[in-house]
Amino acid sequence: METKTVKIPNISCGHCVANIRRELVELEGVASVEGSASDRTVTVRWNAPATWERIAATLDEIGYPAAA
Repeated sequence: METKTVKIPNISCGHCVANIRRELVELEGVASVEGSASDRTVTVRWNAPATWERIAATLDEIGYPAAA
């Protein structure tokens, strides 16, 4: 299982974290999504067939791109 924590500057509240969680858990292979509105971070755990590239693309699509 892979795990990555990223900063997402567009997070402003718990609703943002809930939106991110809802969208990412729909991706096949994503095991968990945890976020912090105060830290503006999200931690994603996944297995294949999910990839970080697909997760990052989904974050971009929903308006919450990960900081570079």
